[in-house]
Amino acid sequence: MAKGIYGHFHPDEHAFVDRAQEWIENASHHKVKRTDFLDPRQSFIVSTLINRNPDVQIRMDGGFPDAERRRAIIGPDYLDMTSEDMGLRVLSVESGDSKFQTLTHGDYMGAILALGMKRDKVGDIHVSPEGCHFVVAEEAADYLHLHLSQVHRVHVATEILPIDKLIASPVRLEEMTLSVASLRLDGVVSDVFRLSRAKVLVPIGAGKCKVNWKPEENPSVPLKEGDVVSLQGFGRFRVLEVEGTTKKGRMRIKIGKYA
Repeated sequence: MAKGIYGHFHPDEHAFVDRAQEWIENASHHKVKRTDFLDPRQSFIVSTLINRNPDVQIRMDGGFPDAERRRAIIGPDYLDMTSEDMGLRVLSVESGDSKFQTLTHGDYMGAILALGMKRDKVGDIHVSPEGCHFVVAEEAADYLHLHLSQVHRVHVATEILPIDKLIASPVRLEEMTLSVASLRLDGVVSDVFRLSRAKVLVPIGAGKCKVNWKPEENPSVPLKEGDVVSLQGFGRFRVLEVEGTTKKGRMRIKIGKYA
């Protein structure tokens, strides 16, 4: 592919851009590709590249309308995409242990990764007091059903369900209001995660911080309402609102930390 397209993407994304371009080239030659789960940034990249090719189309689905992580089917423009199987299943997780209700999204994700399962095979995770529903790739469902027996020292039982049985849970955000000198990435990240500015500069410079799922190595980049920021090992948050300026010239912002 033309190397000039790389200028639109972060260097860490170039390998994925190459893969996506290969899928698109194959689709233009009548081959259908069903991807693993894509995060919003990857979905954007694939859609952007497909818009450059009128002979190819895409369908994306993550099991429910507001899904963050979605699988894609990429095929020639004449294909009836509605008849294509997206390969989505639900892994239902339950337990009779009272500690089960305290398990978090991170606990479930950690249990999955500890089994050697790739993150790409798992979609959104829906945690509720009654249990947890994972959206998973059908090719990974049996393995997870057989091997997922414990989550953070809590014994669990699993069941594979069709995707129409998914019980989606609303996104839970822990809201907090901050007074910051500016909307610089490093300043906001340090306040949200209660780290010194020096301690956040290192992971940002190492590409371990993402803004809207894109690696961001510039600590001075300004954030805006709606931005989703993640710091590897600490979690992620959304900038909910820029409320205004205080009498001392500082900015009041409302943050939502993902539970």
